[in-house]
Amino acid sequence: MSCKGCHSSVYVSNEKIEQQIAEQLMLETDIVDDSTYEARITICYNCPSFVYDSTCQHCGCFVKFRAKLAYKDCPFPNGSRWSEAQL
Repeated sequence: MSCKGCHSSVYVSNEKIEQQIAEQLMLETDIVDDSTYEARITICYNCPSFVYDSTCQHCGCFVKFRAKLAYKDCPFPNGSRWSEAQL
């Protein structure tokens, strides 16, 4: 679930996002703790590359999903913005 793909609208309802994330997380074992997730998601929400109220402009993923995955990092071109937060 790295990219939501192109649809008639780039906006996806929060309910649909939550449903897709819940389904994908059932398959994941390497997820971060709640405090790390909250720190990551806060950074994403304040990033200039956060678009459509859900999506990272650089990887096309739902930030709520990517921020949960321990093996993923922020794809910001100038370096991970997550590392700035001392996660």
